[in-house]
Amino acid sequence: MAERVNDNKLNEVVELIATQGFAGMGEAIQLLMNEAMLIERNRYLQAMPYERSPDRQDYANGFKPKQLKTQLGALSLSVPQVRNGEFYPSFLEKGIRSERALKLALAEMYVQGVSTRKVNAVLQELCGLQISSTEVSRAAKLLDEEISSWKNRPLAKYGYLFLDARYEKVGSVAKKQFLLWCALNLR
Repeated sequence: MAERVNDNKLNEVVELIATQGFAGMGEAIQLLMNEAMLIERNRYLQAMPYERSPDRQDYANGFKPKQLKTQLGALSLSVPQVRNGEFYPSFLEKGIRSERALKLALAEMYVQGVSTRKVNAVLQELCGLQISSTEVSRAAKLLDEEISSWKNRPLAKYGYLFLDARYEKVGSVAKKQFLLWCALNLR
C-alpha cells in the first residue's frame, strides 16, 4: 500500500501558521492530528480509501467527534472509526479528554484544598478552559481511588523493599501530597 500525503492539508497548516502565527497553532495542530489519525487508520486497514485489496483488514466507518482539552485550547478532533470497532488512534487514550498535565494540576489543587470555583478560575486564566465542579469532583474521586489502591496493594510481589524515610509531624494535606507523589513515582 503506497501512502499518499495530503499536500492540501500540509499547505493549509503552513498557511495558518504563516498568517496567524501562534494564534493559529491550535487549529494547525488540530488539522495535523486529524490527518495523522486518517493515515493510521489506513495503515490499520491495510488499504487506502476505495482501494480493493486482498490484504484489507476491515472497512472505514465514518468519524466520531472528540473534544480534546490542551494548553492550546479545546481541539475538535474527528476520530476515524472502523466497522469492527477495534481501531483507536495510538496517540489518544480512550475516554481521556484532557492532557495529563491538567489532571496533575487538578490533583495538586485538590490536595491543597483549593475550591472548585478557584480551580475553574486558575484553569481559565492559564489555559482558557472552563471546567465544571463535577469534573473537579470526578478527578478528585479518581485520585482518591488511585491512592487507596496504592495503599492497599499487596506487597508480597516485591522481593525487596528499601525504605528511606525522615519523620516530620505534618498535617493531612502533606500526607495526601506524599501519597500522591508515591502513587505517581512508584509505578
